[in-house]
Amino acid sequence: MFETLVNAFKTKEIRIKIWATLAMILVYRIGCYIPVPTLNSAVLSTLLSGNDFLSLLSTITGGSLQNATLFSLGILPFINAFIIMQLLTLVVPALERMSKEGDEGRRKMTQITRFVAIALAIIQAIGIVVGLKSAIRPIFGFETAEAPALTMTLTIIILVGGSIMVMWLSERITEYGIGNGTSIIIFIGILATAGTMMAESFKMVGEEWTYIWNIIGFILIVILIFVFIVFMDGAERRITVQYAKQVKGNKMYGGQTTYIPIRVNGSGVMPIIFASSLIMFPQMIITLFFSTTPAAAWYAQYMGTGTPVYYVFLALFILFFSYFYAMIQFNPEDVSKNIQQYGGFIPGIRPGKPTSDFLKKINNRITLFGAFFYMILALVPTFIFQALSADGALRFYNAFSATGLLIVVSVALELNKQLESQIMMKHYKGFLK
Repeated sequence: MFETLVNAFKTKEIRIKIWATLAMILVYRIGCYIPVPTLNSAVLSTLLSGNDFLSLLSTITGGSLQNATLFSLGILPFINAFIIMQLLTLVVPALERMSKEGDEGRRKMTQITRFVAIALAIIQAIGIVVGLKSAIRPIFGFETAEAPALTMTLTIIILVGGSIMVMWLSERITEYGIGNGTSIIIFIGILATAGTMMAESFKMVGEEWTYIWNIIGFILIVILIFVFIVFMDGAERRITVQYAKQVKGNKMYGGQTTYIPIRVNGSGVMPIIFASSLIMFPQMIITLFFSTTPAAAWYAQYMGTGTPVYYVFLALFILFFSYFYAMIQFNPEDVSKNIQQYGGFIPGIRPGKPTSDFLKKINNRITLFGAFFYMILALVPTFIFQALSADGALRFYNAFSATGLLIVVSVALELNKQLESQIMMKHYKGFLK
């Protein structure tokens, strides 16, 4: 990876993209430190410390929510909007046709997704302001502490504006930078929160040396998880394709053997991000709008973060989104048609529908294996981290959950691959010149 970075900086176009990405990340992190004048960060931090869900939400935003800053909502509204639009594309014929209209259709879908994200940001901002009303600090002289209506309205506008700014930054990173802007922003947020929590944990070790073994155990588990993720990221099933010899004019084409690689981790980090976001959405609504109702207490006890039902639904959502993303990325019918069009065939499989059925069966098996990999990684190490946290005295398990580790490693590997592909394309262009 370090060699890839060195080679990337030697290429002017890629170097500009890297600096552009770093500049936009810097803008994002600056926004994570700009306080919202209408929110009391000390009160908000106290309220969040007793709520597992809001603490998790603050972790994704890089601690912005806990510190009551401009980017408190983060990128989560845009992710939820993207999930909703992807699901609606499967059931609404008009959206399905729009998604297949090429660049123009994708632009329309993106614009609709933005509007949905803004609507979700408004709902989430209203929920934070209403649900955490005790953290509101009236700034208008004629308002009372009991009814700061104008202050609450201003807070909602600031939070929604910050979310729109984060959404804009993620799109600019995707357009002008070196990778997927949404993934990079989540990546930076988790790393920022993890660094803070690790510093607090090491401070606890300085005060109580019995925690040193917990830290050592945690570091060893993290290294093993890193190795496991990197190993699985490179795993793939190669399907042999043989091309028959064809004579066109005075030249002979084909007669070669190649393969179709189907990766176990082909969907990258998106299934686990989508699963985590979707399972947090109803809990977010209940926590923010109905926190004092019996329904909220029942949900927190039986379906909230850390409950067995929560982990069951997380596993099911990971399974669903793994197949959902595999269906979007790999179309067996199209691959079968392309193979047949260029005179190719899979040894032992007849061209046409038998080939597409064979590819579909293989892809479903690989996707199932990858989904189980996500499930194991998202669930099993979480319990180990909680056991090493010394009954909550060490807080690293909140940020360095298995989900967080998977996101961090997967985004890092994806960035490395994109840099390698851009370097290779640059070399090809230089060769053609």
